[in-house]
Amino acid sequence: MLSAASAVLYFIGNIFPIVSHISGNSSFPQPLTPEEERYHLERYAQGCEESKNILIEHNLRLVAHIVKKYNNTGKDVDDLISIGTIGLIKAISTYNLNRKTKLATYAARCIENEILMSIRASKKNKGEISLHDPIGIDKEGNEIRLIDILGTDPDQVLDEVELRLQTKKLYQKMKTSLKHRERLVLEMRYGLCNGQNMTQREIAQILGISRSYVSRIEKRAITKLSKAFCDN
Repeated sequence: MLSAASAVLYFIGNIFPIVSHISGNSSFPQPLTPEEERYHLERYAQGCEESKNILIEHNLRLVAHIVKKYNNTGKDVDDLISIGTIGLIKAISTYNLNRKTKLATYAARCIENEILMSIRASKKNKGEISLHDPIGIDKEGNEIRLIDILGTDPDQVLDEVELRLQTKKLYQKMKTSLKHRERLVLEMRYGLCNGQNMTQREIAQILGISRSYVSRIEKRAITKLSKAFCDN
């Protein structure tokens, strides 16, 4: 599961440019035909980021469909859409063209798994998490348990070092690019201080402003951060 800081970095680089287009908009692009889907999967496998974005955009309808199943969990719908989109991006990034499973089937599992992981994380303080609890899926679609990833190989060490460097850079950019309230909203929204993510409604109650205003502050802050990273 993404850490608080890496979630913000992932959101800035991958999700915000796409999800911002669906805020307040109930219409989604139609699914691709099998031929179009394979064409863009092959192009993305060759490194075409445009095809990746097309695959994501034309599968957002699937995210919305799965999110409906979790409307009664107490999680904010906007949060669920963002979390589900992370799962969709992971699915497209790890999908193997040679697998027999259809992309939609594989993506649905990834989307649902990402949502379930988030729900479990939000309930973490209500009880202990078992080492045998599922925490994700591998590139073949197999369930991964916490106990499966105990122990660190050299590649993971390098990934952790890279993440720490990026996290340090993120905090520096937040300090120099954002106003106090913008920084505060991001810290609460993504659990950057205490690891506890808060919904826009919860932040609105704390700051004494509307949820829609919190949403505008969050989007403005992420846009500033995105520009700061691009200008670097």
